[in-house]
Amino acid sequence: MNSRIVFLFLLTFLATNTISAQYTEILNANRPGSSQGAFSVGTNILQFEAGFSYGQEEHRLLFTEATTLNWDYSVRYGLLKEELEVSLIGSFQSNNVTDTRGANDFERKFANFRSNTLGAKYLLYDPYRNREAKGPNLYSWKANNRTQWSDLIPAVSVYVGANFDITEDNPFTPEAEKSISPKFVLSTQNNFLGGFVFVTNIIVNRVTTDTPEYGYIVTLTHATNRYFSIFIENQGIKSDFYADQLLRGGVAVLINKDLQVDLSGTLNFKDTPSLWNARLGVAYRFDMHREDEFIEEKGKSGREKRRRYKEQKKQKNERNKRKDGFEDDGDGGQL
Repeated sequence: MNSRIVFLFLLTFLATNTISAQYTEILNANRPGSSQGAFSVGTNILQFEAGFSYGQEEHRLLFTEATTLNWDYSVRYGLLKEELEVSLIGSFQSNNVTDTRGANDFERKFANFRSNTLGAKYLLYDPYRNREAKGPNLYSWKANNRTQWSDLIPAVSVYVGANFDITEDNPFTPEAEKSISPKFVLSTQNNFLGGFVFVTNIIVNRVTTDTPEYGYIVTLTHATNRYFSIFIENQGIKSDFYADQLLRGGVAVLINKDLQVDLSGTLNFKDTPSLWNARLGVAYRFDMHREDEFIEEKGKSGREKRRRYKEQKKQKNERNKRKDGFEDDGDGGQL
């Protein structure tokens, strides 16, 4: 194996977008990386994420150089329940290619969609739910603030989508004609102490076509404080149409609880083609989440939790009524 690829993979695991479970008080974005976290944005949350990138590509065998402009976008919505999210994810790219094989350089331009994928993600397993229900250790600060074996158990979700290749003879897609093909992603996520989040994606794409694609993405993010985070990411792609190893890194800044901006860069380690790009992005959410919602547990423990929650809500409503200018004097009268 290429030693640079080994180094790239190890760097991703050792290096330092915060991602958190379900509905959160602050925005939960997949940006500035390219992986999908295991958790949804939360019910009744409509979220837009977009980025614009400028880059260069050089192909040693074809003797071409290209300037690339790319716009990537996603629309995410938490639907029906906390575990479920639907999304549209895509990108549009424009290339200005210079062919240097002849006595005179020849330029050509083309632009098209690289992808448009409509799909849904569902959370299969959330280890943090049971830990929160159990509560902290009241007798040991150390036990609550150290890494434990249970931290290695990740949250797990599955994504199922459909690629819509809506134009013919698209240079960015493997099929010459219009087509619809499936995409599957298995996502895992670990939230470690100290603001570290580790996400992995296993990707199976276009398996019904003549050029199926397989890949992975691993992303390590570190939130240095509530408003600032850094990340490093490694992506591997394998298909007869295109194969590569990509390294990304960058920063994200939370402007307020619903708005984030980010800056990142990408490069690879081959020359067919070699590439780099810089990307500026933004994420914004419309928060229509009205009340606390919980991923319900099954069985007796789940029923007890729901009963306690209803009782607490009833008591809160009664307190609010008494504060509304009417105090109970103890004998049925009102003051």
